[in-house]
Amino acid sequence: MRYLHSLSNSLLVITIVLIASVFGSFHMGVHAVTFLDEPYEYHSYDSMTRLLKNISMDHADIMSLTTLGMTYEGRDIWLVKISKNVTVHEQEPAVLLMGAHHGNELPSYESLIFFIEYVVKSYANHTVDTFHDIKGAFDEDALRQRIISVIDAREIYIIPMVNPDGVEYGWRKNRAPNYGSFGNADSITSYGVDLNRNYDFNWYLPFLLPLSYMLPFIIRDSSWNYRGEHPFSENETKAVRDFVLDHPNIKISLSYHTYSEVILYPWMHTSLPTPDEELYISVGENISLLNGYDLRTHGWGNRDYLFPRFGGTIGTSENWLYGSQGILSFTMELCKTRAPTDPAVVLDYCMKHVDVNLYVALRSADIETRVVV
Repeated sequence: MRYLHSLSNSLLVITIVLIASVFGSFHMGVHAVTFLDEPYEYHSYDSMTRLLKNISMDHADIMSLTTLGMTYEGRDIWLVKISKNVTVHEQEPAVLLMGAHHGNELPSYESLIFFIEYVVKSYANHTVDTFHDIKGAFDEDALRQRIISVIDAREIYIIPMVNPDGVEYGWRKNRAPNYGSFGNADSITSYGVDLNRNYDFNWYLPFLLPLSYMLPFIIRDSSWNYRGEHPFSENETKAVRDFVLDHPNIKISLSYHTYSEVILYPWMHTSLPTPDEELYISVGENISLLNGYDLRTHGWGNRDYLFPRFGGTIGTSENWLYGSQGILSFTMELCKTRAPTDPAVVLDYCMKHVDVNLYVALRSADIETRVVV
C-alpha cells in the first residue's frame, strides 16, 4: 500500500472506540430515538428535502442544494455540494457520493443525510450542540480538523437519493411505465427500471453472451433487474450522466447500497483485473481499515472471485464511471440486513462512513487512473 497509514491509524481509533462505546440516544435529522425502546425511522423524501433545504439556508457559505432534474413522478433529484467557496467551481479534486439507486435500500441514503448534516454543522463548530448525545465516543476535535481540511480544499458532491420515486414506493426500481421490454407495446406492461443496470458500459454485451449474462431474466420488463429499453433511458441515470460529464474534476465515487458489509469495485461484469488494480486495492484496503468491511478483489492468482470469469452485472454506475470516465468508483454494501431499525446499528454505520467519505475526499488529490477513456 503506497498511501496513508499515518492517517488511517488515527481514524481506526475513532472507529474502534465508536463500536465499543455507543450509548444513550442521538439526534439525526428530524428523528430523535433511544436505543432501548424505539425503532429507528428512516427519512422520507419529503423529510429529507425539508432538512436539506434548512441546512443549505443556514450554511449557504459552504453548502448548496440544486436539482439535477425530475423523476417520472415529479420529484427533484437533489444534488448537495459542500465546499468552502460553494458558489464557485474551482476545479479542486472532487468526490461523488450517491445513495438509493435502489429505492428499498434505505441505509444507502440515510448515511449520506447524516454525513451532510454532520460535516456542515461540524465545520460551523456546532457539532457539540447538534450531536451532543454521541459526544465522547470519539476524538471530536481531530475529526473536525479533517472536516475543515476537506471542505477547504475539496469539492464534495452528494446525490443522496438517485431514485426518490422508488424510495417513496418502497421498492427497488424507479416508477417509470414500461411498454414492453423494447418499448414497442401499445399499453403499459409493467413499471420500473433497475437504475443500476441502465448505465452505458458494455451494455449490449448480453446480446452476444446471453447465457453468461442471464439475458432472458434481465430483458423482461417485469424483472426486478430489468435494465430498460436502452442505456440511459431513465431520467435519473441521464441526470447522473450529465452532471458527471460536466464535472471532470471528480476523481473518486462511492455508491452506497445494502447489504452484506463488503466493498466492491470494477469490473462488475467480469473478474478480469482493471488497469488500476493496485490503486483500487490501495484505496479499498484503507476504506476497509475504517469500516471493517471486506474488500472483494478481482482477477487471477490466489485472489477471490467475486463473479465468474465470464459473467456478472452489466450497466452499473461503477463500470460506467470508471470505464467511460476514468473515475475510481466503489460500491459500499452497508449493513448485515437491508434496512436495520436498531438505532445503535444505524448510528454505527453512519459514523463509520463519515470517516470513509472524508478519507476518499482527501485521497482524491492523489488519483490518476490509467484506464483509457
